[in-house]
Amino acid sequence: MGLNPLTAEERNRAVSKATAARARRAEAKSAIRAGSLSLAELFQQADEDEALARLKVTELLESFHGIGPVRSLAILEQLGIAASRRLRGLGIHQRRALIDFLRAD
Repeated sequence: MGLNPLTAEERNRAVSKATAARARRAEAKSAIRAGSLSLAELFQQADEDEALARLKVTELLESFHGIGPVRSLAILEQLGIAASRRLRGLGIHQRRALIDFLRAD
């Protein structure tokens, strides 16, 4: 069964919402990179902000200086976190493991 086609107005609202979500995620990654936002604060914000909750953990790790795609995947494998995981999908122990790992690194 196919999806109902969106009206032009509905499509424009969806595009605006998606653009705002991407901008919010980019803002958070920039704040992490600059050091003005801690990982614990980001997790707390992600609990309330749908856009941040959908941020992939690999993208988050890659926003740190010195961590690229290969290293981020190695970190996730070492911590036992799936590469497809988003912030919303992390459990309390996985969040703590990420915070502790990045603090020690």
